Order: sequence, then structure tokens, then C-alpha cells
Amino acid sequence: METEHKAQVTALLVAGRRPGTDPLAAHFGVEDKALIAVAGEPMLSRVARVLADHPGVAHTVVLAQEPERLLAHPGTVWMAADARISTLSGGNSVSAAVAAALEAHPEGWPFLVTTADNVLLDAETLTGFVAGAQAGSTDVAVGLVPQEVFTRAYPDARRTWLKFRGGAYSGANLFFLARPAALSAVRFWQRVESERKKVRAIAGAFGPVLLLGYLLRALRVEGALAKAGARLGVTAAPVLLERPEACIDVDKVEDHAIASAILAARG
Repeated sequence: METEHKAQVTALLVAGRRPGTDPLAAHFGVEDKALIAVAGEPMLSRVARVLADHPGVAHTVVLAQEPERLLAHPGTVWMAADARISTLSGGNSVSAAVAAALEAHPEGWPFLVTTADNVLLDAETLTGFVAGAQAGSTDVAVGLVPQEVFTRAYPDARRTWLKFRGGAYSGANLFFLARPAALSAVRFWQRVESERKKVRAIAGAFGPVLLLGYLLRALRVEGALAKAGARLGVTAAPVLLERPEACIDVDKVEDHAIASAILAARG
């Protein structure tokens, strides 16, 4: 039987600044968080290499307010000359930048979205996520790491957990947008982006039934995403990842220390 061909993805690499001073960037003495060095290389450069080198990624688009300035840094200048990478200027909203990129590259579907602080992303995690997302045939897929997977490996590390019936999960900063219908989910993201760390506020935006289900832990994560997607007119599903490092992004000094140690161990 002939194997179904899976399309290469266009990767959107979010590297912009949020309004105000980023405390982590200030701690490390840089203006842009994406340029913080982890294990001797700017985070932006490290994630871009993984994306550009992956056979499942057709092209990578860096989204930032001033991407040309980010790519002028000595540790990222290689990106400016790499034909596999382009840039797109965006505003202060991550979701608005993603929406603009989807509209600017109508030939690019399907899209993968990740962030410059997803510094532990590697080829194995990327392959597993894309394969899981494409196997599900949904409009939107979200990468999640189960709590038990993470705490077995890093019992003392802190994460933000979304709690559902059957388990809790942390986001992996990996999103798969399969087709143009996914734009409605991105538009919703724009409305709730400022509440991204307040899970009750996000659940509440979907209405009282879904919020009640979340508060009572009445829904499994698969059911919650399916219901949330239906409210937006899309199909949505999680991709559960078995690599605990997939949910470690660099938001705090302690995250930087953990990521540095993991990368040093990888060699």
C-alpha cells in the first residue's frame, strides 16, 4: 500500500518583544530576550538551526518587530544569509504577527508555530510533534507534555499546569495549523493573549459550560480541546509528547539554568 505523502510545513518562529522591559533580557544585559545566550548560542539561533535543518520544514519565517536587527547580532548573522530563512516585521502582539504571516504566505500551509525561547527543541521532538499533528487530521494541534512525564525527569522544576480529568499538562510552545480554517483560532488567540497565563480567564472566554467543565475537572484534555475548537468553528486536538524537555521554555532565570545544563549534557 502506498504511504500517504505528508506536506512539509512552513515554520513561524516568534521572536518579538512584548511591551515594556523584559526582566529576563534585562537580567542578561540584552535588549531582546531572543538574543539571550544559552550554552554559548543565542536562543533564536539555536531554535532556527533546528527548524532550518529539519527535512520536514520547507521554510522558516522569523516574526519580530525588528527582525533585521535581531539577525545583525554576531550569533545570528548566519540566518540573514540563509535562503531557508526569511523575516516578517510584526507589532507587539504575538498572535497578530502570526495572523499576518498566515496571510502573507497563503502558499505556506500547513504551518508550525514555535518561539525563540523554545531552546530545547530538537529534531526528535519536532518530528514527533509534526507526525502526531498530521496523523490527527485536525485544523489545529497543540503540543502538550503530561505532568507525570515531566515530574519523573525534573521533580523540582516548576511549570504552569493545565488540569483536566485524567491528568495535568504543560504547553510545549508547539502549534500546528493545518489549513486556513485555523485562522479563526488565531483570531481568538488575539483576544485572549493578554490572559495567556490565567487559565480560568481563557477557559471562561469559551463560555460557562466549558469553564464549568474545566473547574470541575469533568473533561479530558482531548474533549476540552475538541469542544473549544467546535466553539471556534475548527477541529482541535492535543499532541501528547513523551519528551519532558519539550515543555521547558526559558521564561525565568531558573529555566535558563535548567536549559543550560540539559544542553551541556547533550554536548
